[in-house]
Amino acid sequence: MSAGAATGSGAGHTGGTARFDVPEPDAFTRPYWDAAAGGRLLIRRCAACGRAHHYPREFCPHCWSENVVWEEASGAAALYTWSVVHRNDLPPFGGRVPYTAAVVDLAEGPRMMTEVVAGPACAPHHGAGLRVGMPLRAAFRVPQDGSTPAVPVFRPLLE
Repeated sequence: MSAGAATGSGAGHTGGTARFDVPEPDAFTRPYWDAAAGGRLLIRRCAACGRAHHYPREFCPHCWSENVVWEEASGAAALYTWSVVHRNDLPPFGGRVPYTAAVVDLAEGPRMMTEVVAGPACAPHHGAGLRVGMPLRAAFRVPQDGSTPAVPVFRPLLE
């Protein structure tokens, strides 16, 4: 799920331009990205210790068991922290500033890095009115041309 290295050796490429916001699905993460395309957020849960985790891994980061399965998350989250980004030189982020980078606590337990957006069109949220612990709901930034995977973002419930 990495956006790749600055050298371009793993960065997403569209039209010859390196992009640092494009995930690179592989055989293991394909279920995650397919679910996102359908508007569903998946996490992994360990059958050995019962704990959920995110980002998806083939083992449990808590007990190291390899007995982990995909589970659909509720999409409910609480804002843990955020930062309004006013400058970013990596394509295409520079055209999106300002935007709100965030860490959220999923209702199922894991913390997730994401972006807080505003409105049904997933427009940039400029941080006004955000507060620690505020309830959020998962949404998905879907590319208009279908060239890249849908990416989970979060929207305040009170909008």
